[in-house]
Amino acid sequence: MSQTQPPGNPTIRTIAMPADTNPAGDIFGGWLMSQMDLAAGSVAALIARGRSATIAVEGMKFHRPVKVGDEVSLYAEVVHVGRTSMRINVEAWRRERHRDDSEQVTEAVFTFVALDEAGAARPVRG
Repeated sequence: MSQTQPPGNPTIRTIAMPADTNPAGDIFGGWLMSQMDLAAGSVAALIARGRSATIAVEGMKFHRPVKVGDEVSLYAEVVHVGRTSMRINVEAWRRERHRDDSEQVTEAVFTFVALDEAGAARPVRG
């Protein structure tokens, strides 16, 4: 787990809202994972120059909770591009609305496959 935010701008920045909570009042892990998938999917679409789909998520471990009102920043970076697939690392960071400092809450590697019009795997750069 990193102690320093990745350089550059986040792929996605959003605010955690009350509708995104679990029964304990924390932000639901599934909501955070879906935001991470959106960030990775945005990068995958650019790399593949078209449609792609998530086929795997590796290494998801929640280190800290996200609270209602937190700003969540998602940083996505390509780790590997294969013939039909892409591996994209996504880090999720939270910042309380009234503070300057941020902390990493989780990260995972998302694997995407480039798809053709029929939904079959196709070369990423083809």
